[in-house]
Amino acid sequence: MWMAVYITQSKENAEKIRMLLQQAGLPVKIRTANQSENDKFGCYEILVPEAELAEAHEVIINKAL
Repeated sequence: MWMAVYITQSKENAEKIRMLLQQAGLPVKIRTANQSENDKFGCYEILVPEAELAEAHEVIINKAL
């Protein structure tokens, strides 16, 4: 089962987090939520397999912040 590990309102931030997680060898998906027609409003969920959730959190905390 895929779980949300990070949520952002910026597509640019979503791509940045996806790249960090992929570089760490983790499988990643991005899902849009509440997206408007012009892409100015909404959220992007970064998803990883449930088994990888703890490792993904660690990567985000150590490398993104």
